[in-house]
Amino acid sequence: MKVTVQEASQKAAVSAAMPHLMDGAGRPVHLTPTQLKVMQGVHSGQLNKQIAYELGIAEATVKAHMTALMRKLNVRNRTQVAIAAQSLALRQA
Repeated sequence: MKVTVQEASQKAAVSAAMPHLMDGAGRPVHLTPTQLKVMQGVHSGQLNKQIAYELGIAEATVKAHMTALMRKLNVRNRTQVAIAAQSLALRQA
């Protein structure tokens, strides 16, 4: 799977923003490197299956990371995870 320069810069912007990530209650959130990569995949609109293939992990593992992300971010669904990632990308722009 080829990554364009624009996609690489977007992923870098999201990665750079992650240390400043806050949950819905304004508390800082600390994510693992794999959780960051899963969040980047969600932000890019990838399916769990695509994220799993790209990271070389099982789809069930991606689902587990998504559950952890939703819990840490205090959100209820995948769309809200993508919105959180998007808002971080906009703050860095």
